Amino acid sequence: MIRGIIGKKVGMTQVFDESGKAFPVTAIEAGPCPIVQIKTKKQDGYQAVQLGFGIRKENKVNRPERGHIQKAGITPPRVLCEFPIIDHADQLSVGLMIDSGIFSVGEYVDVTGTSKGLGFTGVVRRYGFAGGKKSHGGEQDLRRPGSIGASSYPSRVFKGKRMPGRHGGRRVTIQNLQVIQADADRSLLLVKGAVPGPMNGLLLINKAVKAGV
Repeated sequence: MIRGIIGKKVGMTQVFDESGKAFPVTAIEAGPCPIVQIKTKKQDGYQAVQLGFGIRKENKVNRPERGHIQKAGITPPRVLCEFPIIDHADQLSVGLMIDSGIFSVGEYVDVTGTSKGLGFTGVVRRYGFAGGKKSHGGEQDLRRPGSIGASSYPSRVFKGKRMPGRHGGRRVTIQNLQVIQADADRSLLLVKGAVPGPMNGLLLINKAVKAGV
């Protein structure tokens, strides 16, 4: 059994429970991911599998990568990623396809992706600052951060001060998202709630570390 799988964000929709209440879900194309390489404790010092996802053009693959892929006998994948082996390592082999069937309905997963890059933003949008007063005389202070330091002591701005800057475009993990549907035939996974990143953004879906917490 492998801890996770590679996928991409398809989009969001809603489903209804038995009582007719609607709740948001994210559709993820999870796999199929071929096993490119198996890491063993004897040879590599740890147990893991290297999975591939997507398809890349042959002319975009360099010679070392091409030799590595040819050993597995698969087409060049778009991305490679390692996942730990939980159990039943003897049932895994190079070239075996891993799909969303490794997850079951009701199970909790952790989804990792790259958040949307929003460029340079101010503190109101970046951190949710309230801004200045909205009354007479505050026309110039509506979205300003206010004072960023003290007076003569310490005479500097502390490191880590929340300031305007680049917003988004970083690695984010959302924990404990419940699996609503796992369709291995269509390589489709529905999880409750939102996941980081734009549509078609790459995602890593792992079995939850703090399941149900």
